[in-house]
Amino acid sequence: MLLFGLLLLTSALAGQRHGTQAESNLSSKFQYSSNKEQNGVQDPQHERIITVSTNGSIHSPRFPHTYPRNMVLVWRLVAVEENVWIQLTFDERFGLEDPEDDICKYDFVEVEEPSDGTILGRWCGSGTVPGKQISKGNQIRIRFVSDEYFPSEPGFCIHYNIVMPQFTEAVSPSVLPPSALPLDLLNNAVTAFSTLEDLIRYLEPDRWQLDLEDLYRPTWQLLGKAFVFGRKSRVVDLNLLKEEVRLYSCTPRNFSVSIREELKRTDTIFWPGCLLVKRCGGNCACCLHNCNECQCVPSKVTKKYHEVLQLRPKSGVRGLHKSLTDVALEHHEECDCVCRGHTGG
Repeated sequence: MLLFGLLLLTSALAGQRHGTQAESNLSSKFQYSSNKEQNGVQDPQHERIITVSTNGSIHSPRFPHTYPRNMVLVWRLVAVEENVWIQLTFDERFGLEDPEDDICKYDFVEVEEPSDGTILGRWCGSGTVPGKQISKGNQIRIRFVSDEYFPSEPGFCIHYNIVMPQFTEAVSPSVLPPSALPLDLLNNAVTAFSTLEDLIRYLEPDRWQLDLEDLYRPTWQLLGKAFVFGRKSRVVDLNLLKEEVRLYSCTPRNFSVSIREELKRTDTIFWPGCLLVKRCGGNCACCLHNCNECQCVPSKVTKKYHEVLQLRPKSGVRGLHKSLTDVALEHHEECDCVCRGHTGG
């Protein structure tokens, strides 16, 4: 009987120790999960540093089979040499959870440029294989996220290799990223697009939806959009033909002007590149002034603000800074015929 009692006591103590250990393990699991959510691509303790000197690859766990749920994995590739770039090529076998409203919200893999924190692209689904990505320096960061629902297959596999900057895709200008084109060539390319969506898709093919969202997100830097009042209506005496001639011979008319030329900004690209403004036009054949030659000049000039897309090269790194901005252009509200050499009032 005494022996049976000792066995029961020993079993109870062992169960208590096991329960304490299980509770501790569970607590650690929750703590790790919480840390994983708080930390992200910016926290180096969750990065796996990979020194790159030759070709290699990284992939989602269990590739090419279904990857685990509820994961955040980060790799930072660092080339041994400083003056080289890292090129990423996605394996043809690619499949993650589908996007929602064309935005990768749940499971995705994204590539970040560590030098300035720019997200080069975020991908999910299985419709198309992401294109090649090239770092701006000798480092690049890759982040894989899966939520707690609906894992997919086969996941992803990314092959990486070292490339020299001067030879990267140099033989085929058509595959150069837009930000690598000379500014004049890029300006010509931008001008050809008829919609903002098509333009952003061209500039950022892998993350254009995110760029559109960021572009229209209100910020305090945006200028006011107060347009000046239109000129007052003029009462015209239709019996006076000379007044009619004056009104229709030298009047404000629609002119198309190049924003870059108007602002003398050759370091910046605008879309649309041209805007309609009111400028004085027409002849002064029936000039009332006693002079040898009359000319049509503005007698009332105002500035109006036009909201356009502005593209500027980033300082020190490859890429384009995109923002909505106001440009002020002169509009001629009223015009008069004056003797050549004189200006309007």
